[in-house]
Amino acid sequence: MFRSMQEEMVLNSFIGMIIVCIVLGYGVGCINLSFFLGKLKGFDIRDYGSGNAGASNLMITMGKKIGVFVALLDVLKAFLIIRFVMFLYPGQLLAAFICADAVVIGNIFPFYMGFKGGKGFASLGGSVLAIDFRFFVVLLIIVTAIVLISDYICFAPIFASIAFPVSYSVIYQTPVSMVYLAATAAILYRHYENLKRIAQGKELRFSFLWNRKREAERLGVDDDHGDGKTIPFRRNPKN
Repeated sequence: MFRSMQEEMVLNSFIGMIIVCIVLGYGVGCINLSFFLGKLKGFDIRDYGSGNAGASNLMITMGKKIGVFVALLDVLKAFLIIRFVMFLYPGQLLAAFICADAVVIGNIFPFYMGFKGGKGFASLGGSVLAIDFRFFVVLLIIVTAIVLISDYICFAPIFASIAFPVSYSVIYQTPVSMVYLAATAAILYRHYENLKRIAQGKELRFSFLWNRKREAERLGVDDDHGDGKTIPFRRNPKN
């Protein structure tokens, strides 16, 4: 009987850990700074640019500096909440990965935005950085090369979200990291339309950052006054 009570307490503690990790991770992941900044400017960021409520679309609609700044904050918020969970549950790698899952899913599916948020790239970066900075450095180098060679940013989160849990599992001989495949699935789901647009030749290229007007002409979008500088960068409804 005593052993049964101990087992029940351990089980309850384990379930409690999972709930705490999910609630904290999802709650922080739901904080969408790009959406709030767009609202402060009087528009819904999801109606412009790539239609995504994330830092990359913030670069399109409001400029590179604010986009980079928000991307860094998004990475930081994911990093901090996962580190906090690791502090709460020292030595519990599962807690870190569950929280990382929840952060990404919260960013992609925030409840107050009709479950249509960002694409999880910055949250993915913050997750990797929090769990193992060496993986972060290696993946950062690889995905940077992928983006520069392909000229499409969407390949970076797709690759990293698959490579991180799989390579972590292989290198450290632990199945725990495979829990992160839930986040991978969410990221793949959100990038499906990007892959379709690439196949159709309609996806915005990474070189947009320095060739804005050329990309506007290539995609047939209305860049307001056509000066290549005015924002927001609106997609032509006819396309």
